[in-house]
Amino acid sequence: MFLGIDLGTSSLKALVLDVDGTIVGTASASYSMSAPQPGWSEAEPEDWWTAAAPAVRQAAGEHAAAIAAVGLSGQMHGVVLSDDAGNALRPAILWPDGRTRLQLEAYRELSEELRRKLANPLATGMAGPTLLWLRDHERPHYRHAQWALQPKDWLRLRLIHEAATEPSDASGTLLYDMTTDYWAKDVLSELDLRLDFLAPIRESVEICGVLAPAAAAHLGVRPNLPVVGGAADTAAAAIAGGLLDPGPIQLTIGTGAQLVAPRDRLAVDPTARTHIYRAAAPDRWYAMAAMQNAGLALEWVRTTLVASWDEVYAEAFAVPPGAQGLIFLPYLTGERTPHFDPAAKGAWIGLGLSHGRGHLLRAALEGVAFAVRQGLEALPVAGVRRDELRLAGGGSLDPRWRQLLADVLERPLLATPVTDASALGAALLAGVGFGAWPDAQRVAAMAAPAQLVATPGRDAEAYREPYLRYRQLYQPIAAALA
Repeated sequence: MFLGIDLGTSSLKALVLDVDGTIVGTASASYSMSAPQPGWSEAEPEDWWTAAAPAVRQAAGEHAAAIAAVGLSGQMHGVVLSDDAGNALRPAILWPDGRTRLQLEAYRELSEELRRKLANPLATGMAGPTLLWLRDHERPHYRHAQWALQPKDWLRLRLIHEAATEPSDASGTLLYDMTTDYWAKDVLSELDLRLDFLAPIRESVEICGVLAPAAAAHLGVRPNLPVVGGAADTAAAAIAGGLLDPGPIQLTIGTGAQLVAPRDRLAVDPTARTHIYRAAAPDRWYAMAAMQNAGLALEWVRTTLVASWDEVYAEAFAVPPGAQGLIFLPYLTGERTPHFDPAAKGAWIGLGLSHGRGHLLRAALEGVAFAVRQGLEALPVAGVRRDELRLAGGGSLDPRWRQLLADVLERPLLATPVTDASALGAALLAGVGFGAWPDAQRVAAMAAPAQLVATPGRDAEAYREPYLRYRQLYQPIAAALA
């Protein structure tokens, strides 16, 4: 059996997979983000470590002794400064963080040749700009760190006492040369950033070390289990969904939302509205539209309006499509696709005395769906099939929410029974590293067939005019707040 651990933004998920592909246990444990200053986003890595114990123990249950290997996936882009033993020197800086707007100027001053090697649009929250900020504002931490790691790679360091990363996470740092599949040494040199604390790059299925005795005791499993490189959460979810080769687009709705289009060649978006990253297999990539504010915005709305999730759905879907003219912009932490504006702000537009809590909730759900549609429209069209969307992620389960998505996106939605797709992908990669399956392509082919869960219905037409108004609101609000 194989253990997959997914270190998400708000919770850690664990999944145990039998060699026949049966999931025998799942569990999760939550933790919180903090905002020490407006626009900042941080977390305590020790909270991740603490959460790993109950999640793994519950998922493993009576199968703990049968686990043969471990795989990891996790949230992308963040930075954990660590000593050699895995002790974090400060809180982790996470992907929604917007403090590095000034540091992006250093990237804009790079030559066109160097920018081309990065193959990605510039955005706050990425490891490269974050490390520039740490160098400029917290130099003692920057100088004394032994490692600067992505979240899941920090967790692996704690598990095996060895540092490593792999291409799917490294390619999302703005420090990675997509043309050579290695750290962009000339970019690092030009930016005056350290190379020595970036981890060695291993393959996603490569065994990076074995589980240390103390870590095994913490998780309640056997020591000396092999631990593989794993993958970024989006790449791991693609493996679990059977998406390595060009075809359908995968939609994941969690804290953020991602639309992923697998690629069999490196193709850079000339409009710089979407990303291109390495997949969890050699000679495979994926184009991605990334929206920062999905579940994050909906959870903020829910708690601010003091509503349970049952109340959110009941009250929101008692309101007709279009929320009687109310539009919600979900840009609570700035936005990536398509605006790449860390200063973007959220808003309800069109409020009147006739609107109540249900209208606010309905508009919030619709606003997130509109953001996803804008991301879908930003994906480069070459080689992308837009007629089919595969759902992954726990934020897209309610059938009413799925129907709203299908109506707004005007696309049929398919889904597999697995809700913890990233953790499943991590477990599958562990199985390949152990030798249970020959390669990532084989395990991708093992994915359960997707089932149709929603098709555009009679409400699809009702969303077209509100969506057009949604698209027109970003620019004037941005200008008014500039």
